[in-house]
Amino acid sequence: MTKPWRPKTHLIGPGLLLLVAAVASGPAPAHEGHHHAAAKAAASVAESGFLAENEAAMTKMMDAMSVPPSGDLDRDFVAMMAPHHGGAIDMAVIYLHHGHNEQLKRLAQEIIVTQQQEIAAMQLALGEPPPPSSAAPTQPSPAAR
Repeated sequence: MTKPWRPKTHLIGPGLLLLVAAVASGPAPAHEGHHHAAAKAAASVAESGFLAENEAAMTKMMDAMSVPPSGDLDRDFVAMMAPHHGGAIDMAVIYLHHGHNEQLKRLAQEIIVTQQQEIAAMQLALGEPPPPSSAAPTQPSPAAR
């Protein structure tokens, strides 16, 4: 039986809190057989690389979003949003390296492109140069194939 979600908050910037819904699972039902448990264990081993990389990306994003206030709301917004979008890009790339669902892979590719465009648009709105052009990392690395 799944326990109800409970909110968690994370300070992501001056006066900004992120509310995260955390779901805690209870013990597995007694009727789960060995076959199901073995399949679940194999899936968790396969997923461990994805989870570790995703956790690192989330930590990187949260750290980068913690910016001291500059007194310029516009610059502070971009200073927090750019790493937030960068985190979405990192997570999408990680999914491309590990995921299997072709529809979700296409969506991950779209996320990468649109988030890169939005970062550039925010920087241009502040009169800053956009980030350097680079190919969107939309293909799995050779090691992941």
